[in-house]
Amino acid sequence: MKTTTASFTSAIALIVGTVSVGFVVTQLDVTIVNIALAKISVDLHASVAGLQWIVDAYALAFSVLMLSAGVLGDRLGARRMYAVGIVIFALASLACGLALNDFTLVAARAAQGVGAAAMLPNSLALLNQACGHDPKLRARAVGLWTAAGAVSIAAGPVVGGLLIAAFGWRSIFLVNLPLCAAGLCAIFAWVPKPDAKPVRGSSHGSSQASQPVPPPRSIDLPGQLLTIVTLTAFTGAVIEWRPLGLAHPLVAGGFVLALIAGIAFVTIESRLAAPMLPLALFRKRSFTAPVLFGICVNLTYYGMVFVLSLYLQRVRGDTPLQAGLAFLPLTGGFLLSNVLSGWVIGHYGVRVPMICGAVTAALGYGSLHLVGASTPLIGLLLPFLLIPSGMGLAVPAMTTAVLASVEKQRAGTASAVLNTARQAGGAVGVAAFGALVSGAGAGHIVAGMQAATAISAGLLLTALGLACLVHPEPHAQEPAEAPKTPLRAVERAERS
Repeated sequence: MKTTTASFTSAIALIVGTVSVGFVVTQLDVTIVNIALAKISVDLHASVAGLQWIVDAYALAFSVLMLSAGVLGDRLGARRMYAVGIVIFALASLACGLALNDFTLVAARAAQGVGAAAMLPNSLALLNQACGHDPKLRARAVGLWTAAGAVSIAAGPVVGGLLIAAFGWRSIFLVNLPLCAAGLCAIFAWVPKPDAKPVRGSSHGSSQASQPVPPPRSIDLPGQLLTIVTLTAFTGAVIEWRPLGLAHPLVAGGFVLALIAGIAFVTIESRLAAPMLPLALFRKRSFTAPVLFGICVNLTYYGMVFVLSLYLQRVRGDTPLQAGLAFLPLTGGFLLSNVLSGWVIGHYGVRVPMICGAVTAALGYGSLHLVGASTPLIGLLLPFLLIPSGMGLAVPAMTTAVLASVEKQRAGTASAVLNTARQAGGAVGVAAFGALVSGAGAGHIVAGMQAATAISAGLLLTALGLACLVHPEPHAQEPAEAPKTPLRAVERAERS
């Protein structure tokens, strides 16, 4: 018996394009908002801590709700949850554009995070369904999906700078409205309903069809609440550490509350029959290692983008447009490396691009450590090319490794775990690195940036070690007790 390898048809391409809209708008807001921080600070009289909250409110809501959104996608349908996420994101973007003070902007940014949480895991679940869980086809589709996000990241600084110069910082949020409208129309036009026939060209294979389907899980309210308390308390304590001091009751209490809530979360999740976070997933090395890898990648990148936005505009004195153009190599470097990653995964598996990507990004952060207040703009070019090249090579491989390590019925939950960890890492990165540059004066920002680059290089070397633990082809692994039937042998031969 022989399984059929799926082909990349026009129908699959349309679905990839549709689900990429969600990734585009969620990534666009990362770079655009950072470019606007200096203008927002002046207009809304926001401190550095206030700016950190504006960035982290989005990342926190994004991360703490993504697991539940993945579960809802598994229960109610990924297509439906993806559409709901786009609507929420559009309405929240409108609220951001109309915000009158930093408090309302933080609240609207949190609402954006809710919409993003509903979109991202379910976009990957739709992608996985369209590819029939075929590993090589999925690797190609994930590469294109990630490349779409890379295009938005690359365009974000320049588009943001142009919008701010022409219409003010509020326009960077309002630009999401037509994008979300286009994405919503595409869902109804091109993404089949759950009871529709499979996309032509995809094949699940007889072994996939014979796998037992896990029962749908309900929302784990205690776990969800404890996740919100843990991450919000910890991130808030890190943000307020510098201005208030470690001994301040809010800071010390925040760390204690985060510790207690975190312990309670793990305890409860280990005892539930249907937990929000299936701890059993972490028994698989090829699942745990790429998730930890993702934390290292996002913590360093999100934190450094926040720091660099302050460096370019407060130390170098760049305008938002000049800062956006300076960011272009940093963000544009993702595009080619994302596309290349899909080819490398198809030929060498997921481990090689993860290792090469970690080394390249670590070298980028190391070279950025040498940048000072008087460094010419050309001196930023090498690190601004190395960092995204390494990350763009590694992230699709990391995502593919996670999706391949679980059965397709849990793809939404698995991708939610990965992206929850990544967004939580990004929020902590903004909080921690932002605290390093929260003092007054250009010299303090430069010193804080150099400390942040040293930490980033160390974390990427840690990611290198994690990449070495990942199985080159996690989809080819079989349980030790499973019999080696002829069908399994054929599948291994085709996937190798």
